[in-house]
Amino acid sequence: MSKKFLLKISAALLVTVGMTGFVFGQDNTKTTTTTVTVEKTVQNPDGTYTVIEYPVGKEIVIELLPTTPINNFKGAARVMRMDDGTVVNLDLSGLDANSNYFVYAVDPAGKANLLGPLTIENGIAKTSFRTPLNQFMLVLSPTEGLTTIGNDTVVAFRSNVPEGHAVVPTAITSVPDNRQVAESTPVSSTYQVPLLGIPSFTKTAEIRINFSGELEGLKGKAYVDPTKNGLTKIKMRFDDMKMAPKNARFVLWASSPDGKYTKLGQVINNGQRQEAEIRSETALQDFGLFVTVEETDVIQPTGKIYSVFSR
Repeated sequence: MSKKFLLKISAALLVTVGMTGFVFGQDNTKTTTTTVTVEKTVQNPDGTYTVIEYPVGKEIVIELLPTTPINNFKGAARVMRMDDGTVVNLDLSGLDANSNYFVYAVDPAGKANLLGPLTIENGIAKTSFRTPLNQFMLVLSPTEGLTTIGNDTVVAFRSNVPEGHAVVPTAITSVPDNRQVAESTPVSSTYQVPLLGIPSFTKTAEIRINFSGELEGLKGKAYVDPTKNGLTKIKMRFDDMKMAPKNARFVLWASSPDGKYTKLGQVINNGQRQEAEIRSETALQDFGLFVTVEETDVIQPTGKIYSVFSR
């Protein structure tokens, strides 16, 4: 063999040995490899329960899915939760111009909270709503006046679970006839709440409330403003919050003529704020307003300390 040929063989063997050593080196370092887990969407298999909790100060984009296929349909909601409530901006296209839909925010207990009607022009709907809720799914239905969402409820669109979010555990339980009912927290006292007579309001009304007992000195007032679209806006302000127990929740409720309670919003006394405000709205035609003081977050009034607004 020539020297040149032997040199080529030696070089090839060196390269092969070097590569073999590199492969072995990779195998030996596998135990130090870091595994990155990607967060995945979690929801019920049938996709009918999509309640999530919205973080404060971060806009979340939710896809709206039709329950039956619609050609050229596109739908989304931009949800932004703030300290004083949550704003829901709907943007849908490809709708039937002759259709009518009502938008509901459904909480973990299955209660349907009416946000309002969807305004459609030329198949496009861009409507904004506010809600005091921070955990809910969106449901669009042609049916007005829904109080709960069940398997037999006519639903046109549902919100999807966005990537990286998991559903909030449901507070709904089954009963023997296979219907679903929402669990509620027992009310520890009877709330006698007079109706405010909203149909008689011709302009924004200011209604005051004075607390008594251990909260004497704490004052609040609400501004009630019926609008032309059938909704009533409520803005409530608390003064002298430092007089209240630290970490107490002051919850504003609407009491309907049939005695049902709707949570409009809450503020928490962190021991530092002097004033606080709740903004909300309701589709109830008439209602009473009252405030309870709660130790924890609730979906039904339980506090024994409460005060009623009256004109």
